Amino acid sequence: MAYQPYSLCSGAKHYHCVVDGDTIWNQGIKIRIADIDTPEVSEPKCASEAALGIRATHRMLQLLNAGPFEMRSWPGRDEDKYGRKLRVLVRNGRSLGDTLVSEGLARTWTGRRQPWC
Repeated sequence: MAYQPYSLCSGAKHYHCVVDGDTIWNQGIKIRIADIDTPEVSEPKCASEAALGIRATHRMLQLLNAGPFEMRSWPGRDEDKYGRKLRVLVRNGRSLGDTLVSEGLARTWTGRRQPWC
């Protein structure tokens, strides 16, 4: 199957797109990128969170579209409480989430959300 590029999610129907820095739709399945937490874009608590969230979203889109990657299951849990599949995205042995963390656009997931403001 040929590689299908991602776009930013818009409208009501999501199939193969980026919602925000840590949530994507892949072939109609909602995926929570399990190893990171990024700032919210849908309901940010402050302007700086909104701005950083937009940067994280666009950077994740860029990383996804840089070429093939694999999705690895999160050990011990297949889905989160919202029904999203929990996956780590890996290219060339490195987590795409770790790239966002190293660039200051995400935090390593610790098991709970922390404020960005």
